Amino acid sequence: MQLYEGEIGKTYIVEDMHMPLETERRMEALGMTRKTSVTVMNKKRRGAMVIKLRGTRFALGQEILKHIQVKEAGSHE
Repeated sequence: MQLYEGEIGKTYIVEDMHMPLETERRMEALGMTRKTSVTVMNKKRRGAMVIKLRGTRFALGQEILKHIQVKEAGSHE
């Protein structure tokens, strides 16, 4: 599933990111790498989302969120 489909309060594990190289490098610099846990803190009407990543809150737009593949933490798929 893509991260933008996530639900408030749930934690997800980043499986893969398919975005332009520059954007992907910037996300990695912020700490979002594969197998990192991400908690959805809030969702906005227009698709933006506030996430908690490595103890820091970030707001991301839907254009970035739809390129981040995640699975729910604790699932064994």
